[in-house]
Amino acid sequence: MPTTRRQTLKALAAMATVQIVPSRVLGLNGQTPPSQVLTRAIIGCGGISESHLTMPGKLLALCDVDQGHLKGRMDLAGAETNGVKGYHDFREVLAREDIDIIHICTPPHWHALMAIAAAKAGKDIWCEKPMSRTIGEGIAMVKAVEKHKRIFRLNTWFRFKDTFYDMNVPVRMLKKAALHDLLGWPLKITVSGITGFDWKLGQWAGKTDLQPEPIPPEFDYDFWLGPAPNKPYNHLRTHGTFRGYWDYDGGGLGDMGQHYLDPVQYILNKDDQAPVSVEIDADPQDADAVGVWRRIEFTYADGCKVILDGENRDKDAAYMEGPKGRISVGLASNIQDLRKKLDALTDPAPQFTDFHDCVHTRKKFALSEQNGFWSATLVNMGITAHRLNKNLKFDSKTLKFDDPAANALSNQPMRAPWKIAG
Repeated sequence: MPTTRRQTLKALAAMATVQIVPSRVLGLNGQTPPSQVLTRAIIGCGGISESHLTMPGKLLALCDVDQGHLKGRMDLAGAETNGVKGYHDFREVLAREDIDIIHICTPPHWHALMAIAAAKAGKDIWCEKPMSRTIGEGIAMVKAVEKHKRIFRLNTWFRFKDTFYDMNVPVRMLKKAALHDLLGWPLKITVSGITGFDWKLGQWAGKTDLQPEPIPPEFDYDFWLGPAPNKPYNHLRTHGTFRGYWDYDGGGLGDMGQHYLDPVQYILNKDDQAPVSVEIDADPQDADAVGVWRRIEFTYADGCKVILDGENRDKDAAYMEGPKGRISVGLASNIQDLRKKLDALTDPAPQFTDFHDCVHTRKKFALSEQNGFWSATLVNMGITAHRLNKNLKFDSKTLKFDDPAANALSNQPMRAPWKIAG
């Protein structure tokens, strides 16, 4: 059996009386031994990728089908000095045996294909939100990650870190109030303009009747489309405005929905289920471009409700309320009154929130493919109801709607040669 680097280091340590091994090799004095340094690659060099450049681990590769975007990120990463290689085709990145973690920073219509391919290649995955563009693609991602025993992290963090937008309190406190039934049951959660939810809803509405434009020479538009339908190039379809078109995302709900809805799933203890219905208040939608909506209401089997108030209509609504009380937005007096009660109660179960430690230990990250799938399903339920402009019923066991058109949107065909394969 070939000797591994770790075995070699152990042997060297045992021979310390004969040979002095530098602490930088053994990882002493708080340093990480080379065998424990995780290596990374980033696929997709658009705006969000900049935040991934400085995440832990050694960056080895960047990949994008737009040579302008790739060059910008290569320059920012100091690629020549730091040994970062640029790629056009993500499959070449996945073929590298020296890369541990793949950061997927592409538009959502690529998330499933790339995550599944990364899992099959033995890579762990740090994926941007929303986890998937459709419910069917999310199902396939979960199957692949679990089949190949990979560690998966979705890049939204409010269930375990920082304060929750304008709530000015960590989600842990809200979870604790629900866990110990301080407000009664069922609960209603209202996410509105007061919590900052409407700040991108209109921004990501798409424009209709796009006219064909010349494809920039540095941009491989056909590869960018990938599994999406082949439609004439217009710059509004791509890069910073792709979210406004159904083929690639679902508007402001696709962009921001999982940030808001994932903590809701955690607070309500719904990490293994979806609502049984979704109701939409919007105008009929264009077949290509995403429009705005006014209100989306989700209802769970036990009567809990989640309301997305796109128009900020319910200005006096509490963030969370039940038969016995309410918690308003901001550090309101009733939050202060609850603090003493909450401090005396048992905390929620601990979460594993260090992704790189999870990669080393193989523990599930706090927001993994499992619970990430269910909060992504809320997003995709809302997008489906919005696109069809139709109220829908949903079955968490079969993962199907009561409507054939809605189920067709959950399992959309991909443009050849791309296809989902676990």
